[in-house]
Amino acid sequence: MSDHFLTRIATLSDLDAIIALDEFRPDEEKPAYWQEIFNRYVMSDREDRIFLVAQVDAAVVGFIIGEVRAWEFGSPPCGWIFALAVSPQMREMSVGKRMFNEICDRWRKIGIKTVRTMTDRDNRLTLSFFRGMGLRSGRYIELEKQIV
Repeated sequence: MSDHFLTRIATLSDLDAIIALDEFRPDEEKPAYWQEIFNRYVMSDREDRIFLVAQVDAAVVGFIIGEVRAWEFGSPPCGWIFALAVSPQMREMSVGKRMFNEICDRWRKIGIKTVRTMTDRDNRLTLSFFRGMGLRSGRYIELEKQIV
């Protein structure tokens, strides 16, 4: 990997790169969604909401987004990662690991002791990554029902 690797807070100028990274996934492009995420996480001055990008040289090659959530069904405050993407060309280069460690370090500094996330059980790439970061099944069980 380049010596010019940087993990930093996202800025509005990163929006197009984030949308492009999102296109690597099978979802359709979601510019309005990403604009709202930027409004909530980049334009906010809250330390419990974190939107990081990984940059190599001048290119954004990954992002991770999370927030502190508290008291849902008696759960103590925890860091919750809800989005992560790394450019396919940069996978296996520790980009995701470095972003994950950075977001955890930031939460640790404000007293958070647990990190959680959720992914589809068939998403082997994401499951493998988070298991590699030490995440395991937690004490809470996700339940769902189709309502359409």
